[in-house]
Amino acid sequence: MGFGKERDPMLPPYSATGPVPPAPPPRWRRRRPARLTRALKFVGLACLGFIVYAQWRQISGSPSSDSAARRSPSLLSADKLQADLQTCAKLHKKPQDPIGLGRERNARYVEGHKPTLIKNATVWVGEPAKGTSPEDAWAGKGYAWINADVYIEYGLIKKVEKDISLKSLASETLVWDAKGRQLTTGIIDMHSHAGVDSLPELEGNDDTNEMSADITPYVRSIDGLQPQDHQIQVIKSGGVTTSLVLPGSGNNIGGEAYPIKHAVGKPDGREEISVADMLADPDRNWRYMKMACGENAKRVYGKVGEHGPVSRLGESWEFRRAFETAAKLNRAQDDWCARAESAGVESMDSYLPQDLKWESLGAALRGQVHINAHCYTVPDLEAFVDHTNEFNFSIRAFHHAHQTYLVPEILKRAWGPTPPASALFADNMWYKAEAYIGSEYAGKTLWESGLTPIYVSDNPVLNAQHVVFEAAKAFGYGLPYAVALASVTTAPAERLGMGERLGKIKPGYDADVVVWDSDPLSVGAAPVQVWIDGTAQFDDPVELEKPVKGPIDPKTTFDMPADELTEVADIVFTGITTSYLPNLETSEGSSSDNNLTVAISNGKITCVGACPAELAAATQRVHLKNGHLTKPFTAFGSTLGLNTIDAEDSTDNGHSTSQFSRAADGLRLGTKKLRYAHRYGVTRAISAPAFTGAGTHFGVSAGFRTWGYDTVLEEGAVFAEEVAVHYTLQEEAAKTGGGTVSGAVGALRGKLLKAVGDDKAAGESNNETTDAFAEEAYLRRVVRGEVPLAITVHSADGIASALKLKKQVEEASGKAELTMVIIGGAEAHLVAGELAEAKVGVVLAPLQSYRTSWDQRRALTGAPLTNGTAVDALVKAGVTVAIGLEEDWVVRDLGLLAGIVYRNGEGRLSEGETLELMLGLGDEKKNEDFLVFEGSPLEIGGKIRAVGGRGEGGFVCMSV
Repeated sequence: MGFGKERDPMLPPYSATGPVPPAPPPRWRRRRPARLTRALKFVGLACLGFIVYAQWRQISGSPSSDSAARRSPSLLSADKLQADLQTCAKLHKKPQDPIGLGRERNARYVEGHKPTLIKNATVWVGEPAKGTSPEDAWAGKGYAWINADVYIEYGLIKKVEKDISLKSLASETLVWDAKGRQLTTGIIDMHSHAGVDSLPELEGNDDTNEMSADITPYVRSIDGLQPQDHQIQVIKSGGVTTSLVLPGSGNNIGGEAYPIKHAVGKPDGREEISVADMLADPDRNWRYMKMACGENAKRVYGKVGEHGPVSRLGESWEFRRAFETAAKLNRAQDDWCARAESAGVESMDSYLPQDLKWESLGAALRGQVHINAHCYTVPDLEAFVDHTNEFNFSIRAFHHAHQTYLVPEILKRAWGPTPPASALFADNMWYKAEAYIGSEYAGKTLWESGLTPIYVSDNPVLNAQHVVFEAAKAFGYGLPYAVALASVTTAPAERLGMGERLGKIKPGYDADVVVWDSDPLSVGAAPVQVWIDGTAQFDDPVELEKPVKGPIDPKTTFDMPADELTEVADIVFTGITTSYLPNLETSEGSSSDNNLTVAISNGKITCVGACPAELAAATQRVHLKNGHLTKPFTAFGSTLGLNTIDAEDSTDNGHSTSQFSRAADGLRLGTKKLRYAHRYGVTRAISAPAFTGAGTHFGVSAGFRTWGYDTVLEEGAVFAEEVAVHYTLQEEAAKTGGGTVSGAVGALRGKLLKAVGDDKAAGESNNETTDAFAEEAYLRRVVRGEVPLAITVHSADGIASALKLKKQVEEASGKAELTMVIIGGAEAHLVAGELAEAKVGVVLAPLQSYRTSWDQRRALTGAPLTNGTAVDALVKAGVTVAIGLEEDWVVRDLGLLAGIVYRNGEGRLSEGETLELMLGLGDEKKNEDFLVFEGSPLEIGGKIRAVGGRGEGGFVCMSV
């Protein structure tokens, strides 16, 4: 054994070939002489023994886990080597966008489905007329709505022509009359988590993020996608036929994504309930991957002392290390393939290097995977662009991308032939630091810089059912009509690599078709019917009763107003066609053609009508096209004034489940949120302290002015220190800290009944001893009917408990009617009659629930799935309703939300009554608070031109 140990270091490696070099003489030979022949025989036997031992180890020993050991070609599998050589061809094959025109049938076509002829449609083809120059097409010119029929067969659009004759079609063709309504391709949502972040949110169904590591390119959204997620059907009811389902953004590389179509199982015309059956491209021509940079990975995944990244610095290193690891694998594969192709695979002494963990990222670096990156800020964007150039890969789109409009030239530096698109929200921002800098005009700015804006939902962040509304708002913010509609149709189709199959109404394209009840870029637009692969998706769709209007003229444009309002004391507006201000007397000689003049002096309205004297004396006048005069809006239920950046504790009043407090004591004025609120006509806000976060409430709300005041000490800054006393009974919030829903209801009942008893005792002794600002004091005022009780709750059962509680307290009091308001109210339609009978109003926040939580699961999602939404049922029952804000960014959209209520309300409310849903407050006699719009405040494109309501300031804020 000692001899063997002496010789071990000199043994050749197993893969060595050729003669073995002579060994140095053993040490024993130097100690004493021996006969030469005997020594040579001994050495020869020893060498032979070790050679035999080495060969035995090579044959019988198990291979290493990484297969790095090199082997004799004769010992490798010929079949495996041939398969590896075929893999080489796949590694070096660049996918191509799949063709559309030329196919006889859609690969997703289900045998036996009948062809369909959609007659009498007003069609948006999705591309400009022939002969339109690329420059004009980019500018949105050459596009038009056309009158045509659309014939679909074998899952494809076969004809788009006027007056297609039934005689030329198959006898079993189904005929559907569009009655002149607008027809478009299906909407495409390029950023969704539908199916992996199922609604209502349950821990057992949350498969959005794989958080076992920061770099997980090897996981796939398809493996967690639930076809039976009801939200898939809700999304389709908004005309969305295709969604790119991405893994989440909790880590830097989240994994592979898959585009799906929203048709599931036999009810939707499919053969089975299967994720594979939902794939938009069954041939899987392209692959897709989600990456993310910025706050999420360092804040959500990184843990100091445990694992990174915990900074953007660390994120860049994680990216570069991952890319380099994948690049090394690619280089090793390329070297192997080159040797195998030149020398012949039979001469190879190892198999093709492969590692499943890095296969997908290696494919991404080879250009076989469309990369989408969640990046907001300038440093995020620039770092990622640097990565693309260091490792030579292209990126299809930056998602969220709030600050891309600031740095278009950085985006143009990205590696590859085409700069990345920006997948955006229209105006959802401020929710965290990297979303604090953003602009509703980002899409327009990007487009003017030669870049592509795309509007997305990030479902369930936004309800993808209304992703077309994001495009509509972008149109209102200045995007040309054709560009805005392309941002949810042709542009995402192109970035998915499916621009020849999806996104247009042309022969050869997939028969994903939507017929709308109004222009898709108008408020409240809803599908009348949706076809996916030529199959109608709704057997008995709800169709709202509203006038059939022609489409918006694609030449319509809206200017981008000044970002900042200018203070003006005296001004005259002409061209006012509609006034919703009550108790407003018009001057003598007023014209009868709805062309009014409004004169403003020292910030107050002094004349409405002809106003000849004011016109003659005016030093500044503005003529409006279709001007509107109305009361300002009031934001209710948000965190305005108590919060600046939602996710930043240092900018927030905080939340407490036990500390009863007053909003008036925590107000902070002069914030960016409040400036924007004022800019969009929200001159007043009513906010309450938070319970567990935005959308839940606990304490006493305060009413305050949104702009024009530096601190709450200024007279008029706070118009009501005590608006209502708030409690939260939402199921998830009520169970915070180990509590129960029943316990929360019982605790509130106990407090109120105690307040009744304390109030009676105080009345008998005529002794008020309680601190006037304590919870007990406020509850005594509540049970007297002096202050409203506001209950935040969504479920119908929770609302029913609140109504029972109200009755119990009133019976105990015996002398006062308790004033109650419900905030939230997603399921309020189920108890609409009881709410009306109890005279309890509802502030819907959000206006359109999409069942995000369990206690909202029975919410009405609207046509074509349900007959109306909660607001329709409540108005019909006679309940007093208002539009609330669950999130602060909605301050920009209050007018448009009211417009949805009006357009889809089937005549239940007038325009003026609809505007009252936004809690129009103020002195109706003086009309010191007012808004001047150019265009309707209820329509896309309506722009605020002046905001009056500074109180004693003597000026209006005007956009010029």
